[in-house]
Amino acid sequence: MDVISVIRTKRDRGRLSDEQIDWVIDAYTRGAVADEQMSALAMAILLNGMDRAEIARWTAAMINSGERMDFSSLPRPTSDKHSTGGVGDKITLPLAPLVAACGAAVPQLSGRGLGHTGGTLDKLESIPGWRASLSNAEMLDVLRGTGAVICAAGDGLAPADKKLYALRDVTGTVEAIPLIASSIMSKKIAEGTGSLVLDVKVGTGAFMKTLEDARELASTMVGLGTDHGVRTVALLTDMSTPLGLTAGNALEVRESVEVLAGGGPADVVELTLALAREMLDAAGLHDADPAKALADGSAMDVWRRMITAQGGDPDAALPVAREQHVVNASTSGVLEILDAYAVGIAAWRLGAGRARKEDVVQLGAGVELHAKPGDSVVAGQPLMTLHTDTPEKFAYALEALHGGILVGPPGASFEPKPIVLDRIS
Repeated sequence: MDVISVIRTKRDRGRLSDEQIDWVIDAYTRGAVADEQMSALAMAILLNGMDRAEIARWTAAMINSGERMDFSSLPRPTSDKHSTGGVGDKITLPLAPLVAACGAAVPQLSGRGLGHTGGTLDKLESIPGWRASLSNAEMLDVLRGTGAVICAAGDGLAPADKKLYALRDVTGTVEAIPLIASSIMSKKIAEGTGSLVLDVKVGTGAFMKTLEDARELASTMVGLGTDHGVRTVALLTDMSTPLGLTAGNALEVRESVEVLAGGGPADVVELTLALAREMLDAAGLHDADPAKALADGSAMDVWRRMITAQGGDPDAALPVAREQHVVNASTSGVLEILDAYAVGIAAWRLGAGRARKEDVVQLGAGVELHAKPGDSVVAGQPLMTLHTDTPEKFAYALEALHGGILVGPPGASFEPKPIVLDRIS
């Protein structure tokens, strides 16, 4: 077996055999296949796709590249959530403690930012002292003590995915449905959760731009989970506009704490509750009331215990960028479009994301929104504030926003999109 023949097979629209898949995943994990060779294969997969059997075998090979976790000793049913990535998607932060406050155990293995989408671990690392990397024993201890943990997948869990995940981010292959599905599901299945709810984003700010592509990805992942004995459900949710009013690491943590305190933007609260109900139902906790747990402060109590258990200080001041630039409305009217992709790229260019896998993110960088589609605005009114430590990035970020903001005439009718577009089980 050699890597060139594997690359050529997929380059020429062929079907990879089980033996080819098993070999190339193992060889890449061991370092026998170089990054540039796996990059070529990933691009061939992006362009030419994989059939269901190939995806299933690729996922199994990723799982088998490492260990599997076991949460059967926990006294609570386990439930987890995964989002395919969006702009301003801070839902994991309030969701994990909320579901734990309702009686489930939430072993939330999260990732870094990919392209224009933010990463949960990057966001939480803006909390002084908080640690993303926990041993399996530490993870289990936090789960037993608080009911929820948000951390990085350990080196032993699907190590093939850890290498490939970082590579996809910097080689333009993030959007490949087979690679997205196998990446997500290999980690979640190896993690050992009993049930899983998938938040598959749809729209300009998502990797899936159309409902058709999102349904294909969701159906593929639900099938993979079900075949491995994990009760799996997917919600397709809108990502044409950023979620909430912030995109950026510390900015999103601040907004998440507002939600846990009983406030926060309505769209963030709505999606948090929708996903919480799905997770609790999948875990068999049909009578739990997440809205009550959000209102009575019990979710906030779990958040504070969870952050403290991972070395963080929930009362510490969060990083603030040194420089700000306000973007004002050029005309009066109704804000009709605030493109999620444009805002995500702007936040990324301001320093909230990575251009190379070794880059360090700016914890205070990002975009703060002052209006959302449907709002009436007047000329000169602030629409958003850009945050960065490096003011030379402002021009580059403003360039990304060009064409991403549309103010219609005063009094124009506006029909908001629902947040939850479909459900697949």
